[in-house]
Amino acid sequence: MRARFAPLWPILGAYRGRWALALFVLLAAAGATLAVPQAFRLLIDTGLTSAAVDARFLQMVGLALLLALFTGMRFYLMSWLGERVVADIRERVFSAVLTQPPVFFESLRVGEVLSRLTADTTLVQTLVGTSVSMALRSGVMLAGGVVMMALTSAWLTGLMVGLLTLVVLPMWAMGRRVRGMSRSSQDRVADTSALAGEVLTAMPTVQAFVREGWEAARYGRAVEDAFDTARRRIVLRSTLTVLGISLAFGVIVLVLWLGAREVAAGEMSNGALAQFVLYAALVAGSMGALSEVWGDLQRAAGATERLAELMQPAPARLGRSAGAGGADMVEGRVVAAGATRAVEAPGVPRVETLAVAFERVRFCYPSRPQTTVLDDFSMQLPVGETWALVGPSGAGKTTVFQLILGFHLPQAGRVTVGGLDSATACLAQLRAGIGVVAQEPAIFAVSVAENIRYGRLSANDAEIRAAARAAHADGFVEALPQGYDTLLGERGLQLSGGQRQRIAIARAVLKDPPLLLLDEATSALDTESEQAVQAALDELLPGRSALVIAHRLSTVQKADRILVMDAGRVVEQGTHPELLQAGGLYARLAAAQFAGT
Repeated sequence: MRARFAPLWPILGAYRGRWALALFVLLAAAGATLAVPQAFRLLIDTGLTSAAVDARFLQMVGLALLLALFTGMRFYLMSWLGERVVADIRERVFSAVLTQPPVFFESLRVGEVLSRLTADTTLVQTLVGTSVSMALRSGVMLAGGVVMMALTSAWLTGLMVGLLTLVVLPMWAMGRRVRGMSRSSQDRVADTSALAGEVLTAMPTVQAFVREGWEAARYGRAVEDAFDTARRRIVLRSTLTVLGISLAFGVIVLVLWLGAREVAAGEMSNGALAQFVLYAALVAGSMGALSEVWGDLQRAAGATERLAELMQPAPARLGRSAGAGGADMVEGRVVAAGATRAVEAPGVPRVETLAVAFERVRFCYPSRPQTTVLDDFSMQLPVGETWALVGPSGAGKTTVFQLILGFHLPQAGRVTVGGLDSATACLAQLRAGIGVVAQEPAIFAVSVAENIRYGRLSANDAEIRAAARAAHADGFVEALPQGYDTLLGERGLQLSGGQRQRIAIARAVLKDPPLLLLDEATSALDTESEQAVQAALDELLPGRSALVIAHRLSTVQKADRILVMDAGRVVEQGTHPELLQAGGLYARLAAAQFAGT
């Protein structure tokens, strides 16, 4: 169990002072509770008509007030710790997820990550804020009750402890099964979250194909599957609770029956028996509470394991044979590609002139190790020139971009950007000089200004407006209800494709990178939007190195050089007129696109 909760120890240890204070208050509350039976014994043995009865009742009132005060303080401290620890876990998990390489997300859906950030952290919060407090309190009450019972009657206490030990063994065995079922239950809940997230992000497609009922039924099946798994866990936990409480109270009733016989024989006073009964009740209650805590502990253990998977970096593998997601050697230590090296370091200068070179690169995606995406691929993009990558789908064009950005490492060959080897360079430095305009640009659910400012967080409003004008976006932005302060909503769906592209271009303009990567920036646009985006690119490209992926060949006719790719290799290269004259693959693609024009 200690190993399963190992990821929590550094976080918990950061609040040692709070834990110490909470433990002190908890012990004080437990001490006040344990003093109550002793007060009852004195009250009974001295008699209700004694002159000291008022003092005894005042003592009990004082104990009750202390108990209330310390219990309230314990609740506040433990609840604060639960909320604080969960907040730290969520921050660490999210930060760790952001540094994972792309291969990490090939096997884990976004909805599952969100489920772990919410449902699993809630279980940990319950453990830290409630269950730990209950466990400590019950443990102290159990130990203190047993000690006080032993002082009252050693042989009855020994008999009860021996029998209760036999009760713990089946509870422990069943608790191990609860842990496994808890992990399975949490996995099923994560599946439902992942499915819901996937469907909700594709609602236009779902509704266009009239698949609302089918998706609702599919989600219903996933929910029912999660319910069935949870029901089995609940049945097992309920059985564990029934078994624990019935056996514990059966043992206590047996021992109290023997104690009553001692009172009848005159070997124990009425007050001593009353004290023993109260302590036995405290011990039984503590046993029942501990059985509940044990179930919570098993569930939280499964949740912690799932969270720990997100907090760990991608598995490190030595050498270039690691490929995508493999390890890099940085300053004598092995780190995961795309992870540790991608953390932005303040003051890291970017390279201001970026030439790109591929030297006999071979690459396969880890999910398809038998499929070679790039095979003996070489390229030398000079500073200040615009080159284009064209070719059929699956030729490896987008993979070239991913290798330039350091998202993956090649199995063979070498990739350098501005003289920096992507296998060993600081990725923050390498990426700082690269601007990307994707085919489907990311638009965040914030204002237009904040979307553009993403290119350079320190930019002021004037610089943002200048970037928008350069990207030919200023006109439609000013026409929005609140102009640059207009909230765009999730994925910017209220904008047209061309408008989203120009927002992305404005973001790249603001970053002012020496190297631009344009991935199908105009392929899905109508003619008017394409012309507006192309005009923005004509202002953005001069003076920079640029690599353009395009299926629409009309957008690359002005490129300084066109590389024609097929099956991961460069099969032709030259200018647009030269490639048309050669009559190869490019000429055939152009003939198909420009037929009748």
